Amino acid sequence: MNVGGMELSYVNVLLFGLAVFLLMGVISFVKQGLKIAALVVLVLAALAAAGGVMWA
Repeated sequence: MNVGGMELSYVNVLLFGLAVFLLMGVISFVKQGLKIAALVVLVLAALAAAGGVMWA
């Protein structure tokens, strides 16, 4: 799938969706006051987003 000059596969879309899902978890953890858990999930979300960008 070609979107805006960028070739996206289903794996790219899956990883970006995972990153968004994990970011919602970060927001939930911050609201509950679990800062360390939010930081861990934020790192996982960043890895998922980076994987979505770098997947060839």
